[in-house]
Amino acid sequence: MGANNVVNEFHKCTQLQYNGRLQIESKKNIQWIFYYRLGRVVWASGGHHPFRRWRRMMKSCPSIDIEKIPLNSQKLSVDYWDYNVLEALYALSLISREQINFITEKSISELLFDIAQEANFHPVSCERNQDIILETPMSFTSADILLKQMEESWNNWSEAGLANFSPNLAPILRRAEQLQQQVSSNAYQNFVRLMNGKYTLRDLALIMKQNPLPVTRSLLPYILKGIIELQEIADKPLQFNCIEKTSTPGKSSAKAPLVACIDDSPQVCQMVQKILTKNGLRAVSVEDSVQALPKLIEHKPDLIFLDLVMPVVSGYEICAQLRRISMFAETPVVILTGSDSLADKVRRLRAKAGGANEFITKPINENQIMEVVHKYLQSAHVPC
Repeated sequence: MGANNVVNEFHKCTQLQYNGRLQIESKKNIQWIFYYRLGRVVWASGGHHPFRRWRRMMKSCPSIDIEKIPLNSQKLSVDYWDYNVLEALYALSLISREQINFITEKSISELLFDIAQEANFHPVSCERNQDIILETPMSFTSADILLKQMEESWNNWSEAGLANFSPNLAPILRRAEQLQQQVSSNAYQNFVRLMNGKYTLRDLALIMKQNPLPVTRSLLPYILKGIIELQEIADKPLQFNCIEKTSTPGKSSAKAPLVACIDDSPQVCQMVQKILTKNGLRAVSVEDSVQALPKLIEHKPDLIFLDLVMPVVSGYEICAQLRRISMFAETPVVILTGSDSLADKVRRLRAKAGGANEFITKPINENQIMEVVHKYLQSAHVPC
């Protein structure tokens, strides 16, 4: 299948309002996977250097140290692990919808360009399957718009004489003495610092705050003279802070207070549970809001952390129901909120009217959690 047929396959997915995966594979066994929902691309993964690409994308969120965020190991073991990481960051209120849209479109654009380059020289295969459908996408992207951008980018790249050079290759300086005779001292030092085979052309473009096209075009004379060589480079995997899902803390005393966390985000529940058990408390997590009330009645926690915005049953409803049950009439309920926006302040007033005791703004941290625990469970033998 050539480039035109690949483009037609994308158009077909749009026309069919397709739900599922579109998998494209090269003869070199490189796979690009596009996840569709109602005919629009909601995420894309695979390709060259997925971890390097992820690092580049996350430069748009400089405040996030991804290697320190607690993440579910099961969700990192799938092809769309990067999507799950974004979902976790959004659940923790560490990233906005606008940032997610930017990262999604930028990632898809890079992958489409690589497919265009591959398909213009070698046949690729396409396969549609519906074994995985992302049910609650965070971003909807029009493939037609990005395909037009891809065609323009590829044409510009080819017209610049770069068709045979992948932006995933890394430049390395081979003839330093010859280069030193041709450029200024400052320019030479920059060449030595950056052209060391550790950065791809895309990585360098990000460092230099430019697009890959002008960066690569400026290097072309040196590449053609053999002063700089482009070589393949390995990906650079990330070390995530993986958390295994546990139901019962092992080291907490049976007499320690029990704290419940009701939140549809597994990452939030895991983080709260980790903090509580670390401090000698018992914890129970409920991610399904429908099961919240039965679980709370079963376990009878001494304190409840409750998310407001959840599917099916909201935190408002759960809080109001709790206050109508005698055993929970006085149980402290601490609301986990997403921001300090005006809309969120209105939500707080509604939750307060429903019986909530206090509010914590996400992203949560250990000091916040333990301050609330000590405030409301002072007489319940909270470990120091």
